[in-house]
Amino acid sequence: MTLASPGLTSEEAAVRLDLDGPNLLPAKPPTPLWRRVAGQLRDPLIVVLLVATALTAFTGDWTDMTVILLVIVVNTGVGVTQEVRADRAITALSTLTAPTARVVRDGAQREVPAAEVVQGDVLVLAEGDIVPADARLGEAAALLIDESALTGESVPVDKNPGDEIAAGTVVLRGRGRGEVSATGAASATGRIAALMVAAAGLTPLQRRLVGVGRLLAGVTVFLCVVVGALGLVRGQPLELMVITAISLVVAAVPESLPAVVTLSLALGARRMAARRALVRRLHAVETLGSVTVLATDKTGTLTEGQMVVRRLWTPAARAALTGTGYGPDGEVEGDAAPEAFAGLLTAAALCNDARLIRGDGEEWRALGDPTEAALLTAATKLGLDRGELDRRYPRIAERPFDSARKRMSTLHRLPEGRSKVICKGAPEVLLRAPVLADDRALLDDAAAEAARLALEGYRVLAVAEADLPGIPEEVPEEGLRLLGLVAILDPPRRAAAGTMAACRRAGIRPILITGDHPGTAGAIATELGIIGPGEPVVDCRALATSDGHSGASVYARATPEQKLALIEDMRADGEVVAMTGDGVNDGPALRRADIGVAMGGRGTEVARQAADLVLADDDLDTVVAAVDEGRRVYANIRRFLVYGLSGGATEIAVMLIGPAFGLALPLLPAQILWVNLLTHGLPGVALGGEPAEPAAMRRPPRPPDQSILGAGLWQRVIRIAVVLTVVTLGVAVWALHTGRPWQSMAFFTLGAVQLGVALGSRARPGSLANPALLVAVAGALLLQLAGLYVPLLRDLLSTEPLAAGDLLVVTALSVLGYAAARLDRILHREPVPEAVR
Repeated sequence: MTLASPGLTSEEAAVRLDLDGPNLLPAKPPTPLWRRVAGQLRDPLIVVLLVATALTAFTGDWTDMTVILLVIVVNTGVGVTQEVRADRAITALSTLTAPTARVVRDGAQREVPAAEVVQGDVLVLAEGDIVPADARLGEAAALLIDESALTGESVPVDKNPGDEIAAGTVVLRGRGRGEVSATGAASATGRIAALMVAAAGLTPLQRRLVGVGRLLAGVTVFLCVVVGALGLVRGQPLELMVITAISLVVAAVPESLPAVVTLSLALGARRMAARRALVRRLHAVETLGSVTVLATDKTGTLTEGQMVVRRLWTPAARAALTGTGYGPDGEVEGDAAPEAFAGLLTAAALCNDARLIRGDGEEWRALGDPTEAALLTAATKLGLDRGELDRRYPRIAERPFDSARKRMSTLHRLPEGRSKVICKGAPEVLLRAPVLADDRALLDDAAAEAARLALEGYRVLAVAEADLPGIPEEVPEEGLRLLGLVAILDPPRRAAAGTMAACRRAGIRPILITGDHPGTAGAIATELGIIGPGEPVVDCRALATSDGHSGASVYARATPEQKLALIEDMRADGEVVAMTGDGVNDGPALRRADIGVAMGGRGTEVARQAADLVLADDDLDTVVAAVDEGRRVYANIRRFLVYGLSGGATEIAVMLIGPAFGLALPLLPAQILWVNLLTHGLPGVALGGEPAEPAAMRRPPRPPDQSILGAGLWQRVIRIAVVLTVVTLGVAVWALHTGRPWQSMAFFTLGAVQLGVALGSRARPGSLANPALLVAVAGALLLQLAGLYVPLLRDLLSTEPLAAGDLLVVTALSVLGYAAARLDRILHREPVPEAVR
């Protein structure tokens, strides 16, 4: 089929649509509700709770069984709700795929839904269009395509007849026609999306909790069997000791842990949502807190995705330009006066087809080639007005840019029948005779400067002009005079440097992986502090996809397959990797990383669907806030484990050691379960809402292979449990030898000292932060008192009321639980490493 043909008929298109399917990426089928629920119930801690439910049912403790089931239902409900809500939000962001396309059907142009484009269709493309399918060009007039979403290359690409164009790329300038060669999954975008087949594995937190669950189950069951066996040896009834052992198992397992995890993650997700970050999976919040490597794309992620003039050079002066975006804010900084560059920027603004417009949000945006738009912006910073220049120097002829000539020339009318020719283009084609009439020394100096700027990652343009005595029939491109050089770059985002610095302070190593030019990647990485001046940049064209990573910090010219391989290599080395990106080419790596972070505004649908966290406003600084949230979650889980495990260990120790001091059965099964219900209930869950500690982001991440019980947590549990055990047994033995109701006093003390530990575990003691914990502890203490003084509960728990003096004694001694927790925190305070202060 030729592009001058009438294209497909409607009937042919319908047949091909039925045969090949719609021009859409394979959609992930919606996850049914039952599968979401089953996924939540497979959590290892939920499995432990289900076993605990069965044990409480065996003992006939319907109250505790109901509470545990409620924890399971709430935990599952919160997790499922978060997943559904995030998926809906991601669907609402899916606005960047081309909704319609112009094709030639039945001999005429018509607009059809992009999903109905089929192989063989003739596409009609113009400025601003998103290419709906892969195609081979038959016609191209000054066609410039932005392929950054697909390749990561920040500089747009000129396209000529015979060239291939890919789905998802954007037409920045010109027009063209092409015959569709591939649609849907067979397109370049679809082939990259197909790399995202690897299922997400367990997060670092989930892996750590699996180990905790196994350890707790083994140790607890063993110790409780020992308690039961010793009771039988002392002549206690078999039924009583079986029920006691089972009650201890239930009490020693911190069944509130799933609720604590879920609450902490849900609070983190809510805080992130307030910052326009959509958490697609709850565990992603914590994963960021464990990240050791932040691998990031460049174009549109670390950079603005907008070209900006940063350097000016003339034979007499040089200068730097400040500002970002296409707005006029910025200044010309240099030894010479800004007027020294007026001629250079006037010519650059006149030999230019781009336009700058101001949107409804007062933000400037470009129409046309972003490189030309950057030249216009530079001119406005010097006070030059494009409209006024066009009136003074009206264009009367032009020779458009093409990739063979690598230059563009325009002819402008001057007074008295004269004219001006302006030419801009690549230095290698302009800085030579006969194009320029300047002397060889000047041309050599300009070429050396252009080469130096190119090595720093800039795209360099040379600008020249000549005044003519008349108006020639054709635009001449010889005998011109060099005005100077312009160096253009896609600049870093304002927040990027701060984000990279914050990552380094937090012990996270930033790595840049991009499909862009090595010089550009190195310049951006150096400016952001990812590497130092002169440090090497790995050119991935010299690497095979299967090559391991070399430990470098910057990788350029990386294909999607190489990005994926680099992420896998780093994970194999034990790193916890976060990947940020926005393009189709980032999708596989986002999916394979421990956590993928996608840009929601500029990002592609492939990137958003692959990510765990989507930044709706593309604010990279939100990643740092997410890391802080993740560390808060992890710290609160460890805080609860110290609290819960020390209480469980105390209960087992009291039951094991008590008989040696004449306490035949220190606590009854109902009393054990009641204390467990109060301490591991609302107070335990409320610990998940503790704020972050001030020094959280000045400490390195936890080692990836470290257990959640590591870094001294077991020692802390034992130290606190020893204090609680001594206090509880001390009260019971004293009461036994003085004729007081020793079992009731041991019962109250055991609960009260654990509640003291909860208060002593606060991240910011003495403040009103996390008031829910204060309310929960007060409520639990009142219920513990009710167990002594409310007749119905006394009968259920077999307790006796205490005299006022006895109650005052045990209440005062219970403060030792608070003191033990506070002293332990002081003894175990983690120093802030000097390297990250």
